[in-house]
Amino acid sequence: MKDQKRARLVFLLNVAQRALDRWIEAATQGPTALTPAQAGTLFFLAQHDGALIGDVADALGIGAPGMSGLANRMEQAGFLVRQRDADDGRAIRLYQTEEGRLAGQKAKVALAALNTRLYEGFNEDEMAIVARWLETLPQRLEH
Repeated sequence: MKDQKRARLVFLLNVAQRALDRWIEAATQGPTALTPAQAGTLFFLAQHDGALIGDVADALGIGAPGMSGLANRMEQAGFLVRQRDADDGRAIRLYQTEEGRLAGQKAKVALAALNTRLYEGFNEDEMAIVARWLETLPQRLEH
């Protein structure tokens, strides 16, 4: 019985992730619609505008090819611009546009509301345990 509940965690995480993705996409629909990955990129750039593309990929936990495609789509949508690094011409830096900044702010408001909903029914200590567990997952799942 215990093993069945443990094995079910993967299923529950997948279901929860899909529900989060759908909620985020629905909450940010319109001319500045963002995917969860785009929102994460804009949140990171809000704190680190001009970051190296690799640093953004590391912060989001995605590989270089995925980040390259994401940056392409975001540049085409007008959310960011890519520029070669002045010191190292091989390196690419990402900068938010005004449209990207506004879209990021809109997503931040929507996600604050979502975080409030996710906390409902749980106290701070319980949520601290959930957060700590989730924060450990990327390291636990590295190959």
